[in-house]
Amino acid sequence: MPPGLKGGRFLLLLPALAFVFLLFVYPFLYGLFLSFTNPAGSPTLANYARFFLDPWESRTIWVTLWIAVPATLINVALAIPFAVFMRHGIRGEKIITFFLIVPLTLGTVLVSEGMLTYMGPNGWLNQLLQAIHLVGKPVRFTHNYTGVLLSLVIQGFPFAFLMILGYVSGINPDLEKASQMLGASRLQTFSRVLFPLMVPGIAICFCLNFVMAFSVFPSAMLLGEPSGPTRVVAIAAWQWAFEKFDFNTASAISMVMAVIELIVISAVLVWRNQMYRGASMVGKG
Repeated sequence: MPPGLKGGRFLLLLPALAFVFLLFVYPFLYGLFLSFTNPAGSPTLANYARFFLDPWESRTIWVTLWIAVPATLINVALAIPFAVFMRHGIRGEKIITFFLIVPLTLGTVLVSEGMLTYMGPNGWLNQLLQAIHLVGKPVRFTHNYTGVLLSLVIQGFPFAFLMILGYVSGINPDLEKASQMLGASRLQTFSRVLFPLMVPGIAICFCLNFVMAFSVFPSAMLLGEPSGPTRVVAIAAWQWAFEKFDFNTASAISMVMAVIELIVISAVLVWRNQMYRGASMVGKG
């Protein structure tokens, strides 16, 4: 390739590289620097010690995982059968897709506010349940763990469904037909043909859904108990930054969040590689 053409391609990449650096790389490196320094700029590990040695702060890790992991598993587990069922298209698919996309377009805050109105103690859902005599008093759906979990499912399921549907729709349908012609049932076709081929898409979907759920903030503030059982890591970082004005400790907490997310993502990718290796060994056998 002529040197001039290579230089031209590099120039075309410069805006994208500058965008990534300014909005992602630089903020991360600056946050990493703050997490290992004190307000005077001297190196220290006190920020991390302040977080991990305080039970009230360090417990937010387990609180967040207890919210994020079940929400992610529910979203992916629900999305898989729906995506498999709709992969070849069904009647009313556009209407179904429209209603699935609506929560994504509304955003976290509007969905949370809607849940407060619909699922609150005097909301429509509780009024309906009492009107048909299923419950005697209002059920507490909000301002607790349930509210935050439901919010993450409502917002995360459409994303998981659309992502897995796009992936499974690209699988050659002739593979299913061949499996059924060889005598395999629908369940065997799914478990031995479709699911192994869906593993890469499921893994990526799980990782992206988990990152969104683990960084939950508006839902935990509006639908949970931010000063109690649903005080997640993001709330802890926000309080250190904007209530205590300690940006160094807040940066350290943010780095802890990033490390935990990387650990979970790495574990999922290892699982994906093992599934692929197992599938290849079965194929060779």
